[in-house]
Amino acid sequence: MASGFFALLDDIASMMDDVAVMTKVAGKKTAGILGDDLAVNAEKASGFMASREIPVLWAISKGSLLNKVIILPVAFLLSAFLPTAVTVILILGGLYLAYEGAEKIYEFIVPHEHARETANLNMSETELAVLEKERIKSAILTDFILSVEIVIIALGTVVNEGIWTQVIVVSIIALVATIGVYGIVALIVRMDDFGAKLIDLNDRDDSFSDKVGRFLVMALPKVVKSLSIIGTIALILVAGGIFVHNLDFVHDWVHALPSLVGEFLTGLVVGFICLPVVLGAKKLYKKVRS
Repeated sequence: MASGFFALLDDIASMMDDVAVMTKVAGKKTAGILGDDLAVNAEKASGFMASREIPVLWAISKGSLLNKVIILPVAFLLSAFLPTAVTVILILGGLYLAYEGAEKIYEFIVPHEHARETANLNMSETELAVLEKERIKSAILTDFILSVEIVIIALGTVVNEGIWTQVIVVSIIALVATIGVYGIVALIVRMDDFGAKLIDLNDRDDSFSDKVGRFLVMALPKVVKSLSIIGTIALILVAGGIFVHNLDFVHDWVHALPSLVGEFLTGLVVGFICLPVVLGAKKLYKKVRS
């Protein structure tokens, strides 16, 4: 009886070791998406009055958790009964990531106006409430797409492991991604307000708190922009890695190159192949709709 109990403990310890190793691997694979996730959600949660930024972010965070609750069971069922679907979804996600990265580069090279309504003092309470709901709904939809990618990429790293290892590893990644991303976004969107409080801390104009406060206020837009650039590079690398590691003919084409170079070039080429197709489809849809 005792030997059976200790054997069970040994099996649990062995499984937890596997979970720790695979969680680390899955974390590295999914980390590339988080830069883009951070930039998107920081942009979505900013632009409101200071008193509304945290409530808006909290509403988006709850929507993000609900997304995970919906996505995780479906992903585990596919892994258990139709594992090839995980690879197919992974490649489709890679196409989306490559397209999104290429689109960001295209918009940087060929800049154009984006209509983005922000809160202002002239808005009524009703208008502010409508704006908040629209921005929250948009952010939750974006989070759903990114969450699918994170879960599928994490699941792809453990698809050959036992079902319980898959459940634990992917659930940890999903939870850490949500808490980590939205925790950092909360710090980012409040950075300028914290800086303003430091500036108002005393009447001196050249105090240490004033210097730190002004630095934080000026740093906020640069931080968001930097995250966007890092996120774009990460999107292309993650997409390229998906194709290189899951499609043998792509791996054969780039195997002579350093891995990062091969993955980046692959993601870039696929992205700019997808870009005109998607842009053309959007234009056709608008014409049909009009």
